[in-house]
Amino acid sequence: MLHPWRDFGDFLKGIFPFKVQKISINAGFTCPNRDGSKGVGGCTYCNNQTFSPQYAANEKSVSQQLEEGIAFFSYKYPQMKYIAYFQAYTNTYDATEKLLAKYYEALNHPDVVGLIIGTRPDCVPDELLDALEKISKTHFLLIEYGVESTDNQTLEYINRGHTYEDAVDAIRRTVARGIYCGVHLILGLPDEDREKILSHADKIAQLPITTVKLHQLQLIRGTKMAEQYLEHPDRFHRYEVDEYIDLCLDFIRRLPKSFVIERFVSQSPKELLLIPGWGLKNYEFTARVQKRLEKKI
Repeated sequence: MLHPWRDFGDFLKGIFPFKVQKISINAGFTCPNRDGSKGVGGCTYCNNQTFSPQYAANEKSVSQQLEEGIAFFSYKYPQMKYIAYFQAYTNTYDATEKLLAKYYEALNHPDVVGLIIGTRPDCVPDELLDALEKISKTHFLLIEYGVESTDNQTLEYINRGHTYEDAVDAIRRTVARGIYCGVHLILGLPDEDREKILSHADKIAQLPITTVKLHQLQLIRGTKMAEQYLEHPDRFHRYEVDEYIDLCLDFIRRLPKSFVIERFVSQSPKELLLIPGWGLKNYEFTARVQKRLEKKI
């Protein structure tokens, strides 16, 4: 499907002459705002069950998770290659030598052609970035930073444990080493109205990033934010599908056309989700966005 914006699949097609699939890896990391070094309890919205596939479990080795992931995908495209996506929690939060051992364990698989590393902007020391720069010379490498909001008051409220300035610094240090850099943002966080959300687009538009991943705010049962919603629902705006589509369209219009839009929504297991209950898969939502955008062009 052709998109009126730069799509992540098209981005990968421009790099690889073959089909490429991401495989999520849970390498057993934690976060500095979980283990007490910056805070406890984690981000108020966080429940990693919402994005970890069954084959990605931290009691399994990186190699085992890759093998099971490849077995899951390869039946349809036997010649496909893979990117190991270190996804769960903070995947740069350990000693550099331990991190590199896990990264290279993935890269040593003959069908793995690159890495995507999801992390926090306050957990990328120069020593690690120097080592990752070497990897980027021989393999595809994208570091995806959980920025979530460009407003420091929001970041404090959701217990992120870092500032937006930390994110800007990490992004600039990463890109200076020739490494692809992505950002993750949550649209609809508490006390953020439409104009505040669109201001995030204006700010990140000034940064040298490659990819943008947008997610609607999902309230997951058992999280601190779910409790906050039940106590103070007035601090949250519940977006209907069409309203959120319009927000996404206005958001991406403020971004450079060179930015790759990786996704607009995330999907959490229905049994964990408090709101919103749209009942749409990612591709179904993206198709709606495309149709709406085409009508307005």
